[in-house]
Amino acid sequence: MPRTARPRCRAALAALSTCVALGCGTGTVPPGDQPTPPPGAPTAAGRGVVTWASSAGHVGEAAKDRGYRLMVHTSVGGSDLRVRLSNAFGDRPVTFGNVHAGLQRRGAALVPGSNRRLTFGGDRSVTVPAGGIVYSDPLPGHVPAGRTLAVSLYVPRAGGPRTGHWLAMQTSYTTSGDHTAEEDAAHWKRRTGSWSYLDAVTVRPRKGTGAVAALGDSITDGWQSTTDRNRRWPDYLARRLAASGTTVEGVANAGIAGNKVLLDGPGQSALNRMERDALSLPGVRTVFLFQGVNDIKAEPGATGAGLIAGYRKLIDRAHAAGKCVVGATIAPYKGWQEWDPAGEAVRRQVNAFIRDSGEFDAVTDFDRVLRSPSDPERMLPAFDGGDHLHPNDQGMRAMSDAVDPGSLDCRTR
Repeated sequence: MPRTARPRCRAALAALSTCVALGCGTGTVPPGDQPTPPPGAPTAAGRGVVTWASSAGHVGEAAKDRGYRLMVHTSVGGSDLRVRLSNAFGDRPVTFGNVHAGLQRRGAALVPGSNRRLTFGGDRSVTVPAGGIVYSDPLPGHVPAGRTLAVSLYVPRAGGPRTGHWLAMQTSYTTSGDHTAEEDAAHWKRRTGSWSYLDAVTVRPRKGTGAVAALGDSITDGWQSTTDRNRRWPDYLARRLAASGTTVEGVANAGIAGNKVLLDGPGQSALNRMERDALSLPGVRTVFLFQGVNDIKAEPGATGAGLIAGYRKLIDRAHAAGKCVVGATIAPYKGWQEWDPAGEAVRRQVNAFIRDSGEFDAVTDFDRVLRSPSDPERMLPAFDGGDHLHPNDQGMRAMSDAVDPGSLDCRTR
């Protein structure tokens, strides 16, 4: 017998009783994942709402005397910008000597007069211990929605594993030495397709505004969408939400290419990273869960019962934190090299659970939107990015269009 879904009002009531334990809206993470804060540095994000985020992992080796100019796209506008810097996968402290934020003009060049220094507990520099995260102090002034923000970091001292996000689908820049305060592109010649250390940006929007965190894999990460054009399905969704009148406007992309629900691989599993990558983000009202295909096509692949049990654990954790959970059906992938009839049977079983169990607060049927009417096991050719698993820009837009904005706002249900 399927378990009965929780009453919709219970999520809002649970939020009041769990915020102390889980750090709701503060940027802290639950016991067990709790990093040690640097002395004197703030770890909380106050009353902010996440406007951009990525999921952290190990992206290579850290280097000293290195500058990073990281381009990220805002979803919701507001004042009091803060950045969250992560050393979650480091094995030794990392020092940030200077951090600036400004608006991108073109390439690595910034809008004149927009680049401003961020501080940490009033200091220009901060050292983040292994496993730690830190929020900057709030930066006065307004940050617009739908703009590319350049966050420039200088790392004078670092070593060991570097924390970041490797599949950015966005061009950023690196350099030697500290050029964070410069608004021209003279010293920012080296391009990179990854984000380093930065894993969230928050703002204080108008009162009552919330956010959604999209917990997913490479499809959510944006693979096969056009680089530097912000055409991942969560990007399209952010633009829809801004025009929809809903109070949920912030969108956090918590996708990792190759990620699974049950097992670690490329990045920690959804079960192991949900708190850090979704529940701890300020202002998140809803978790949008779209994962499972990597579990199914693995060798050996997950069973339907095993994957459903994983979903139930994620639902329970989100509800305990006072969040709603929207479940998305797993998209067709026939034609991908790891497709087989046994995996297809598991996909259908899991999709039936997502649609019919009543355990999610709402459902978005990506399978129905993306599948070919003539071969429902295969993606519609017009939406296929070329590998039969990842949608193209048109498919990403169709996915966004399938999401009901009202389903993302717990308070309206």
